[in-house]
Amino acid sequence: MRRVTITRRWLVNNLGVISIMLFAVVISGTVFVRSYYYGTARQYLTSRINMISSILQRSYNDPAVSFSAEVRSIVENWNEKDKTELMVVDSSGRVGLTSSGFVPEESLDSMDDFSQALSSGTSGFYTGKISSGENIMAVCLMLPDNDLGYSAVRLVSSMERIDRSVSVIALIFIVICLAILILMFASGLYFIKSIVIPVRQIGSTARRYAMGDFSVRITKKNDDEIGELCDIVNHMASELELSEQMKNDFISSVSHELRTPLTAIKGWAETVGSMPDDSETIAKGMRVITSESERLSRMVEDLLDFSRMQNGKFSLNKNTMDILAELGDAVLIYTEKARNEGIDIIYDEPDMLPFVYGDRNRLRQVFVNIIDNAIKYSDKGGVVSVQATMSDPRHIEVDVSDTGCGISPQDLPKVKTKFYKANHTRRGSGIGLAVADEIVTLHGGKLEIFSEQGVGTTVTITLPVQKS
Repeated sequence: MRRVTITRRWLVNNLGVISIMLFAVVISGTVFVRSYYYGTARQYLTSRINMISSILQRSYNDPAVSFSAEVRSIVENWNEKDKTELMVVDSSGRVGLTSSGFVPEESLDSMDDFSQALSSGTSGFYTGKISSGENIMAVCLMLPDNDLGYSAVRLVSSMERIDRSVSVIALIFIVICLAILILMFASGLYFIKSIVIPVRQIGSTARRYAMGDFSVRITKKNDDEIGELCDIVNHMASELELSEQMKNDFISSVSHELRTPLTAIKGWAETVGSMPDDSETIAKGMRVITSESERLSRMVEDLLDFSRMQNGKFSLNKNTMDILAELGDAVLIYTEKARNEGIDIIYDEPDMLPFVYGDRNRLRQVFVNIIDNAIKYSDKGGVVSVQATMSDPRHIEVDVSDTGCGISPQDLPKVKTKFYKANHTRRGSGIGLAVADEIVTLHGGKLEIFSEQGVGTTVTITLPVQKS
């Protein structure tokens, strides 16, 4: 299918319609001016012929005045010879007298004005061309019966000057309309150019984005809708570039996270296999293999959960549950690990909290993830504090605080984003917090992170209590 450009569409739709409208204005304006001039000329001829008729009528009715002499005097002394010609016509349609002195040989019985006057008995009117090709306007008025044989007087005017004036005015209309079209064409092309060029640049840049090149940016020239679009596309490129970088870091982190336990499992499996009689080595090796297998299992589970989140298939199996039981299990799981790494876990378990309607396995996964992160980002000698309280009569608040490295202000708003890792020196895939935040959100709660670099981090999980 042939591509239709914006410029061509504007030329056809906009400029084409305006051209038709201007053409209609020229035609209607010319017709109006011509009608006005022709109407004025007709009024003038009618008034003059009526004046002549009045004079002749008085002469006809006055026995002291010679009617024939009066007719001849009016025709011969007609003072508007430069504008009109006065004629006297007999009953056969032939011209007897004219103000110009030139008597045409042809009969006027074929002229509409004379025919109309004969048929009506009063007057007739004609506009058109004569045998010489000249455009004229004529008014014919019947005379009273007389012994001279004169039946009508006729006043004729050439329309050449009027036609010439109408043509000049029409030409002026055309020139004005052409000037308007040229001005609109020039301004329209400039306007279209101000749109088409940025749009083409945006399209070219978008094709580069589609090929994976997010380094290019669009230059914003005007603070309008196109400029806003440029800002949006540039922001989109920045987000895509960040997302691409995060995905690459994620792949790198996951590869490293998978390789480390697999290497440990393989190494200890080979060691155990080569020393079948060393019970101490076998026991130590099995502990390492079990620990690393659990670590792999958690990582794979996080990846599966993330995949379910992306596909919209992440679901919960909710029941009435004791939040303290799951939180206590999560603390117990990491107590030994924290001790081995020289980190203290402080957990002051409250006597009782209201029940929560939720998925116990998923909430335990959240607590495990948060406590694991607190240990992971703490150094030897650090402290991890876990606390559960009622923040208000309708919500339970779980706080997990550490005295670790903390998170920088620029990284803090992004740590819950998928694939994002604020600290690449620590292990982790970068999806644990994203999964934990999704789980808490699906429970109607919220997960907030407060941190100060070099001081520590506090993760606050707020969950609604079960409605009674």
